[in-house]
Amino acid sequence: MTSVSPVVIAATARHTATLIFFHGLGDTGHGWASSMSAVRLPHIKVICPTAPTMPVTLNAGFRMPSWFDLRTLDPSGVEDEEGIKKAAEMVHSLIAQEVAAGAAIGNRNTPLLQCHGNCDPIVPYRWGQMTASYLKQFMTQTEFKTYGGMMHTSCDEEMSDMKKFIEKVLQP
Repeated sequence: MTSVSPVVIAATARHTATLIFFHGLGDTGHGWASSMSAVRLPHIKVICPTAPTMPVTLNAGFRMPSWFDLRTLDPSGVEDEEGIKKAAEMVHSLIAQEVAAGAAIGNRNTPLLQCHGNCDPIVPYRWGQMTASYLKQFMTQTEFKTYGGMMHTSCDEEMSDMKKFIEKVLQP
């Protein structure tokens, strides 16, 4: 398993907020850095980590950036619990570094925006809906946005919604 240092986009004004963006399977932090830079505000530091490169069972053992091994798309299939725990530890480590540098600690009231295309052939729309329902058990401010006709990609409307969400939630 190999890892790459995260892309860090420094705030251009007094740093009062940090946004950590996690990419999907096979992508990289570098692949999203320019999009995240475009939606952030001057007071926001952006961190775009890249998942470690590892064999992914679902892709015939092909090595690619992945937060944990995906073994099947069957919702009742066995999960890579050890890999998920390692990914969670990495997330906690990134957050701890920001807190140590002076960031405020969030809580279950931290707002969350989840976006999903209703024509996604890779991650079925119903899985996005199930994830949103699951997150509502732990968080009080979740928002699930649907993009009609969007497949396994992003779109201008989604990026605009992200920017509006960031402007609302991470004010200077």
